[in-house]
Amino acid sequence: MQTSFTLEQLRDPDTAVANSILRTCVHCGFCTATCPTFVLLGDELDSPRGRIYLIKDMLEAQRPATEEVVRHVDRCLSCLSCMTTCPSGVNYMHLVDHARTYIENTYRRPLAERWLRAALGIILPRVQLFRLSLFAARLGRPFAGLIPGHGMLSARLRAMLAMTPAKLPSPSSIERPRTYKADGERRGRVTLLTGCAQQVLAPSINEATIRLLNRIGIEVVVADGAGCCGAINYHMGKQATAMAHARANIDAWSAEFERGGIDAVIINASGCGTTVKDYGFMFREEPAPWPDRAANISDRTLDITEFLVRIGFRPTREAPGLTVAYHSACSLQHGQKVTAEPKTLLTQAGFKVVEPIEAHLCCGSAGTYNLLQPEIAQRLRARKLANLRATRPDLIAAGNIGCINQLADADGIPVVHTVELLDWMTGGPRPAALERLRPAA
Repeated sequence: MQTSFTLEQLRDPDTAVANSILRTCVHCGFCTATCPTFVLLGDELDSPRGRIYLIKDMLEAQRPATEEVVRHVDRCLSCLSCMTTCPSGVNYMHLVDHARTYIENTYRRPLAERWLRAALGIILPRVQLFRLSLFAARLGRPFAGLIPGHGMLSARLRAMLAMTPAKLPSPSSIERPRTYKADGERRGRVTLLTGCAQQVLAPSINEATIRLLNRIGIEVVVADGAGCCGAINYHMGKQATAMAHARANIDAWSAEFERGGIDAVIINASGCGTTVKDYGFMFREEPAPWPDRAANISDRTLDITEFLVRIGFRPTREAPGLTVAYHSACSLQHGQKVTAEPKTLLTQAGFKVVEPIEAHLCCGSAGTYNLLQPEIAQRLRARKLANLRATRPDLIAAGNIGCINQLADADGIPVVHTVELLDWMTGGPRPAALERLRPAA
């Protein structure tokens, strides 16, 4: 694609990257066939190619974002299915992230939307604040359907209340920094990102991860000072806030590297993993030593399934005789290109693994997307659940808390994190979500 940025514009590093990405695109249109919003809405401007044109025009003209640009960029899930499809290697992720920051800096949203986005950016990354907000939201949950109005604000409020869990798990001791010693001879040492929303919604995921790693001889460090990966704010264009979260993680994990050696940074929420693996890019223009420190973190970051395949996984329980429909989170299959490992591990653990049709399409979670674009998110959820149900599974497995929360209550089919199943098959407890199934093997 031809671009016409001036030399002065190209002195800005972010604009220079955007120019390089834009010039890679040959506008072939392959991306449209695998874009969830284009598949649903049929609007060229709600496809990657259409958004690329809008972003190009906005950046070249150096004008404030318009309502049209904002509407269509906001509808992008950042599922990155287009990057998997693209034959030219267009890095749409970096382009749309830059566009969102540009929009945040040049476009004034309606007051209610500004407040909502600010609230999400403040509450979700903070474990205690998020937990308190969910307790408060539970009081209003029964009345979600009574909220009047047909506008976006009313739809968002209804979606937020409807997605509030009826029951919250108790806080886990894993929220506090500490080291979890390996069982028997130590084979390695890793640090685990415990995350933010996941700690509140499903602390069992982190508990299962630590038990499983300890059982196979891996010492696990929950580093003091590490927290939200920054993705929530980064994908809303709030770059400074996102970078502050990332700096805290880099500081915390770098200190562990220096203190006792770390083999890997383990991530069990794939949305976080995609962002942490991109720290090297995010900090490329920061003053020394940040670029090197960030790149070191990114280079050592692995999804839990990647690490288990590398270190060796062996189940100790008999096969449970259950069929698992594997839902591949977009951030894992498209963002990190991790596709075979989860299915390989589940098969090794004794499950019959099946996949739905349209496995490449997003479930509609996408971070805060199901709260900010509830109508599209619900349509994608319904489509994904129909495809999953068609496989006739006993349960659904996924590797991202957002997807698990989005797909919950799937007509009675339990939705479980992959690592909880692997922990169970190596001696851990039966996942609570499977209580409705027949007795454990």
